[in-house]
Amino acid sequence: MAEKILLVDDEEMIVESIEFALAQEGYEVVKAHDGQEALQQVQLAKPNLIVLDLMLPKLSGLEVCRLLRREQNDIPIIMLTAKGEEIDRVIGLEVGADDYLIKPFSLRELVARIKALLRRSKPTETDQKSKVFQHGNIMLNLSEHRVMVDEREVELSPKEFKILAMLMGAPGRVFSREELLEQVWGLDFYGDTKTVDVHIRWLREKVEEDPSNPKYIQTVRGFGYRLGT
Repeated sequence: MAEKILLVDDEEMIVESIEFALAQEGYEVVKAHDGQEALQQVQLAKPNLIVLDLMLPKLSGLEVCRLLRREQNDIPIIMLTAKGEEIDRVIGLEVGADDYLIKPFSLRELVARIKALLRRSKPTETDQKSKVFQHGNIMLNLSEHRVMVDEREVELSPKEFKILAMLMGAPGRVFSREELLEQVWGLDFYGDTKTVDVHIRWLREKVEEDPSNPKYIQTVRGFGYRLGT
């Protein structure tokens, strides 16, 4: 069965060119032309990935992304923006986009990023053994994909879970942002290390008693992150 891409953009020429390129690669394309329609199509079409323009009628791409992530929907999202300022890319990552492209872009690069993101989003059987990590008041069960804090279950996104599993699997070891990107997002990830910082901040908000003064997920300035011992 062909993988389904939801393409959200209000510029018809862009939609037609991207749709043709994706169809050539064997993808099924579902289209939406505003933010509200995009949310409806997510529910109706159940796409495998969303290509989402930043500037949309009714609801912006940022708001669409924010609403999906608030509902714990972890569908991969590539955000398109005509703005080149760094702040726009950072905001896109902060609301939960997985990758971004600045217009104008090559269709070949977009297709490559879609393939890479779909590849990374597929579940892998990294460890079938029952393995439980306990550190302070945090418990992580790999096989059950569960995290407990003070005996209360905490909902983490797949990427947040992977980051925490890496840190808890090697307490005290410093993981660089590049290493976390490689292990969690994959070798073919095109984004930058800011997305790691964003996910670390979200993770701290869920497992730390005081996220602004973290006890467990510590920053090692100039290097990366470690689980405090």
